Amino acid sequence: MKKEKSCGCIVVKDDEVLLVRNEAGHWLLPKGHVEAGETEQETAIREVKEETNIDVEIISDNRYLITYQSKEDYIKDVVYFIARPKSNKIIVQDHEVVEAKYFKLDDAMGMFIYDDLKKMYKEFLNDYNNFNI
Repeated sequence: MKKEKSCGCIVVKDDEVLLVRNEAGHWLLPKGHVEAGETEQETAIREVKEETNIDVEIISDNRYLITYQSKEDYIKDVVYFIARPKSNKIIVQDHEVVEAKYFKLDDAMGMFIYDDLKKMYKEFLNDYNNFNI
């Protein structure tokens, strides 16, 4: 079975989180495939920029992992890092993303349709609320 890895960011600003809506209409956290020679964090930062035009900096060593088997018969790891924006103007500029905007941290949970994403986000929220990240 093939393995694949994507990385992204949980971008937090003023108790809100940045989400992107894909062509299928699903709200997700910005993420994308690791390119040759990139670290996980470099990929995460690049993908946020590519999808939303937002420059971010990773603000925590916390690393959140989702692993699932896709329909195409491979195992996919998705790694997320907590980041804050260094710029504010959202410009959707990736063909896979149709909209990007901030949602209240607690409201974002209800936007996700995937159980593994909800579980990971709940873990993040717990860390965020308990450790004041």
